[in-house]
Amino acid sequence: MPIYEFRCADCKKVTNYFTRKIDTEVRPPCEHCGSSNTSRMMSKFGRTYTRQDILEKYGDPSAGRGGPEDYRDPRQIGTWVEKKFEEYGMDLPEEARTMIDAAREGEFPDPVKDL
Repeated sequence: MPIYEFRCADCKKVTNYFTRKIDTEVRPPCEHCGSSNTSRMMSKFGRTYTRQDILEKYGDPSAGRGGPEDYRDPRQIGTWVEKKFEEYGMDLPEEARTMIDAAREGEFPDPVKDL
């Protein structure tokens, strides 16, 4: 589902337009000033990062002492938690699994959002 970006010729601001289909003919009005004088821009694209990408960017925490201080990105903290539960032979609670998976997708729980 594409999200198109349009620049307003009047106020120069960008409007995002979400659609469920590829539509090259659409010209939505500016969401800031209401002008219909908009033109489609070349949009940026999103990229998904793999666990290997994160390790390369933030380092491999296994090279340190193995504590949470070795993890320089909140997405890596889940790896430490998973390892600890495995070491102790315990099942990871479903709520923790949900939070870890969400953090890996970039959606952090409230206590760490502002870190």
